[in-house]
Amino acid sequence: MLEITPLTADDPPVITAAFAAIGWDKPQAQYARYLDEQTADERPVLVARWDGDFAGYVTVLWETGYAPFREAGIPEIQDFNVLPHYRRRGIGTALMDAAEALIAGRSATAGIGVGLYPDYGPAQRLYVLRGYVPDGRGLAWNQAQVAPLQTVQVDDDLALYFTRTLRQAEALSA
Repeated sequence: MLEITPLTADDPPVITAAFAAIGWDKPQAQYARYLDEQTADERPVLVARWDGDFAGYVTVLWETGYAPFREAGIPEIQDFNVLPHYRRRGIGTALMDAAEALIAGRSATAGIGVGLYPDYGPAQRLYVLRGYVPDGRGLAWNQAQVAPLQTVQVDDDLALYFTRTLRQAEALSA
């Protein structure tokens, strides 16, 4: 029923159409860029299919724009999406498992940022239940720390960043 594979050249129009059907603006150019970044080994993209139909995806950015992760060599899980009508089937968990397995080959720690308005509620809960903890640096907007009393817009660029020590971490130091 569930298959997870790397992004292929055939996927961008399928993904864009699936999101357009639910009213989300996910331009095809974004996935063409992701495909180029995957080819350059900068960003693996994992695509989930349920009974052959596109259901969601996640990306791993090896070198993130979030300075604390970049400086510590922590890859970041980014742009994690499961279509609403495919949720509650284990697809998100399987995508996260696959992303963390990729990261474990290069790093003992996985990082992730999550938005702060209600649309991100399910993701916030999932990350905490998976063992992710805040990185202790507070809020970031456009991947930069928000200073006390600084005014920022609550949008997709306002995030709290989390890390998780991966189970496979011991194997990296052995």
